[in-house]
Amino acid sequence: MLRPLAHSSRLKGAAGSLSNMPPYNIRTFGDPVLKQRAPEVSNVDGALVRLASDMVETMLAAPGLGLAAPQVGVMKRFFVYQLPEEEEARTIINPVVSEARGEWEFEEGCLSVPGLYFPIVRPKEVHLTGYDLEGNEISIEADELAARLFQHELDHLDGKLLLEHLDKDQRKAALRELRRRTLEGPGNGVRPAADGPRL
Repeated sequence: MLRPLAHSSRLKGAAGSLSNMPPYNIRTFGDPVLKQRAPEVSNVDGALVRLASDMVETMLAAPGLGLAAPQVGVMKRFFVYQLPEEEEARTIINPVVSEARGEWEFEEGCLSVPGLYFPIVRPKEVHLTGYDLEGNEISIEADELAARLFQHELDHLDGKLLLEHLDKDQRKAALRELRRRTLEGPGNGVRPAADGPRL
């Protein structure tokens, strides 16, 4: 199983007590913020840098490989990510996929649809452009897991969840399981697994 790198605990509360509480709660299926398109970021400032840092901590605590701003209730067009082989998390602001090639099916999960994984076909390679936290333009040729992660996070920025990539029967089964969980709490259902990265 692919997992992000371990993170350090945050100091919280009086007397220096340690807490593993992440800075944000991750919004989950049914939250209307996840259905809205995030507007472009027009200014990179200290507040955005702090937000990105808190999002990285939230992502690593989940644990996940990527987290888009709308997933923590912030309507800004950027996401953070850290692939398993990378030592540091990165932020991409106003990302755009300008090219996509090939096809790759992969068991995909989502922090906003916890515990459910689905085989989803996406382009295998993408060319992504955007900006980093210093305002520098970046250009990335990505394939397989990185390409999938970028496409997944862009979906969040466009107000889409991975459920929209499922066929009719898969989608019905997933929605049925999500409704059941809402009423009864987590249990056995559609592909509850911890076998893949959550994007």
